Amino acid sequence: MIASYIQYQLQFKRPAGTSRGVYKTRPVWYLFLKDAHSTGIGECAPLPGLSKETPEEVETILNEICKAPEHYQRHPELLTELPSVRFAFETALLDMQTGGKQLLFSSEFTRGEQGIPINGLIWMGELPFMQTQIQEKLQAGFHCIKLKIGALNFNQELELIKAIREQHEPQSLTLRVDANGAFPFNEALDYLEQLAQQKLHSIEQPIAPGQWDRMAELCRKTPVPIALDEELIGINQIEQKKELLETIQPQFIILKPSLHGGFSGCDEWIELAEQANIGWWITSYLESNVGLNAIAQWTFSKKVSTHQGLGTGQLFTNNIDSPLFISGEKLFFNPNKVVAKPSEAGSFTANQNSQTK
Repeated sequence: MIASYIQYQLQFKRPAGTSRGVYKTRPVWYLFLKDAHSTGIGECAPLPGLSKETPEEVETILNEICKAPEHYQRHPELLTELPSVRFAFETALLDMQTGGKQLLFSSEFTRGEQGIPINGLIWMGELPFMQTQIQEKLQAGFHCIKLKIGALNFNQELELIKAIREQHEPQSLTLRVDANGAFPFNEALDYLEQLAQQKLHSIEQPIAPGQWDRMAELCRKTPVPIALDEELIGINQIEQKKELLETIQPQFIILKPSLHGGFSGCDEWIELAEQANIGWWITSYLESNVGLNAIAQWTFSKKVSTHQGLGTGQLFTNNIDSPLFISGEKLFFNPNKVVAKPSEAGSFTANQNSQTK
């Protein structure tokens, strides 16, 4: 087996704002695994400021994989603490083993017969910008929208949510919000009580991660179901996962393969959550279409029925061409469209690094 990788900078069409900051670009690495028959590709997409692994750590381990890919195939546990690299390696290996066509999980989805219900994501920004996004999503046919909050004054954001709810009953529009840990703990319960009056489906990460006892208290008292998101970052060992869920007892968890250890790491979370009667859904993590394609195929294989947090990579000016497209509020796969490979994209100018084992 031969391993190689390239690094690439994705450019946002407009700055993407979260309560953690504003992103104008984001780096990704594409890992290639090649045998005598085919080449598989996987995307490594840690997000600066959120992912635990640094770009330097990513490049170091990718160089090690290039020296001995079979060693990491035999010992996947070596990548447990580097979730984005584990996701890339798992995806590239599975792609190589299934013919190198980025058809990882054959299903009604990859045959173009069924779609995945998704939520419409509303990015933070000034109120007119957020209102415009909301109208676009509603006109496109979305019945579930997710608003990122926490960047503006809480009362402003609450008024925006009220305005949406006045026009759309819960039966016709599901509302999710994501605070990205922005609420102060001493005000969080009051905020949650005000939000509950708008009949929200859930709120992601109301307070900053790492406060297990405080988050557990909120989960016991909250009138709005709480979904853990950033709280799961860096919790990669199965005993840690059990302890977190037993301590906090959230209503939901949000799973991102790039952030939570690839398919295998997320499968662990799903099994533990279901044992504890905790709900879950899957979201992408600002990957390019290479990673998103893999995540979407895996998501469909989990037989999901609720709205998932997947997009089509429309945020970037220089994304890889993809068979994924949205119709109404569902993500579909066009089986007649060739899946582009980064190595074939003329805009790629990153250095390559390969070594034969």
